[in-house]
Amino acid sequence: MASDQLNVILLGAPGAGKGTQAERIVAEFGLPHISTGEMLRAAVERGTEMGRAAERFMAAGELVPDEVVIGVVRDRLAEPDTACGFLLDGFPRTLEQAERLDEMLAQMGRAVTHAVLIDVPEEELVKRISGRRSCGECGKLYNVTFDPPRSEGVCDVCGGALVQRADDNEETVRNRLAVYRGQTAPLVGYYFEKGVLGEAHGGGQLPHEVFEQVREILRGA
Repeated sequence: MASDQLNVILLGAPGAGKGTQAERIVAEFGLPHISTGEMLRAAVERGTEMGRAAERFMAAGELVPDEVVIGVVRDRLAEPDTACGFLLDGFPRTLEQAERLDEMLAQMGRAVTHAVLIDVPEEELVKRISGRRSCGECGKLYNVTFDPPRSEGVCDVCGGALVQRADDNEETVRNRLAVYRGQTAPLVGYYFEKGVLGEAHGGGQLPHEVFEQVREILRGA
């Protein structure tokens, strides 16, 4: 593996702020942001062999099998813009996927260099997600706890009514977090044992404060 590669996996529960940190990582380190969902859609649009395989499952509303996802990841990592590294977001989600990813990277002479965990206490995650509201007119986002509008239920920008996504209610959020704990959280131990895990504490922190920790992890400080 080239010593100057920065091959990053981003870990964290729903609502931990992975998307925000991914944007900052891409801007700071110049890595291509590889989102599994976007990657699958792009493969389908390009009509690649793996894209056609994925499309059959996606069209039927079924989960795309690991074998196909790994194939799509392999195709994406073969593109020139990943030569110095990548930021992989949304994959792997399970231990089996992590092991398959490592096998595939080893065949390419590469390896995960950093697994960055954005760690936020569960109760804060529940407040973040269940408190999310968006304007039905202009789409501006709010949070009733952390970033409320000036008038309850009314958009500051256009005066439109604020709405909550159906899957952002507290019961659904707690179910999503339970799935995360059962399937994805074990990846933390997996990457810790490999010596590549770095942890950024996101509870009660502003995005730029979290990114200061992420930057130190990726720079090896």
